Amino acid sequence: MKLTLGFSPCPNDTFIFDALVHHKIDTEGLEFEVVFADVEQLNKWAFQGKLDITKLSYNAFTHCIKDYVLLDSGSALGNNCGPLLIKKSNTILTKDSKIAIPGKYTTANMLLNIAFPENQNKVETLFSEIENQVFEGIVDAGLIIHESRFTYKNKGLDKVMDLGEFWETETGLPIPLGGIVMKRELPFSEQEKLERVLRKSVKYAFENPNSSAEFVKCHALEMEKEVMDAHITLYVNDYSISLGEQGRKAVKLLFEKTGNSANNIFLSS
Repeated sequence: MKLTLGFSPCPNDTFIFDALVHHKIDTEGLEFEVVFADVEQLNKWAFQGKLDITKLSYNAFTHCIKDYVLLDSGSALGNNCGPLLIKKSNTILTKDSKIAIPGKYTTANMLLNIAFPENQNKVETLFSEIENQVFEGIVDAGLIIHESRFTYKNKGLDKVMDLGEFWETETGLPIPLGGIVMKRELPFSEQEKLERVLRKSVKYAFENPNSSAEFVKCHALEMEKEVMDAHITLYVNDYSISLGEQGRKAVKLLFEKTGNSANNIFLSS
């Protein structure tokens, strides 16, 4: 069975999907048509039901739970890995300050709404451009994710708040950023098969960390190796193999905080 599979070109995604995409593991007869896109584009496609399997922001998942179910493996979830609000050192932020965000439906934006509900002057911006927009003064502040966490200081920019730390302090739980979901309409046997295959792919990546190097590098644009490695270390962890009890609690709480039911989220009970 051939399934459409969407994920971002970011190192954490290419790292965990490499073995699955390149048949380094037994895919149990599953074939994949891979589509690469920025996470906010993936979020919007999920609302349209475009892909059979997709990476998406947990915030976006709250809007399409009727169509998709969450797999136990593949999540970007953990501690000290949340989005950062940054600005120039001489910028004074007010409720009217213009803030670049990586997308309306990202978990990053959800966290910003919780931490700074009065700041609604936002500009949706491709995540990789936010740093420069802050540096050039096009916006007053920026909400950065992914590899920008490792490079913003090089431009002399300051951290206002780590929204992951904010979440962890408020809840005592890891921050759920993004997960892998699959269409509910697909046969349950195929859903279970995909969950097994994805877990094998993540485990293979951990056990053979150099195997995915070429795949990661060719999609990471001009990212330095040190940044790619740090990116993977930050976003791929034990929760990526299985959410476990703490991970599931964190996902359920995110649903509750956004006013959504936490019932029937997970494929595996």
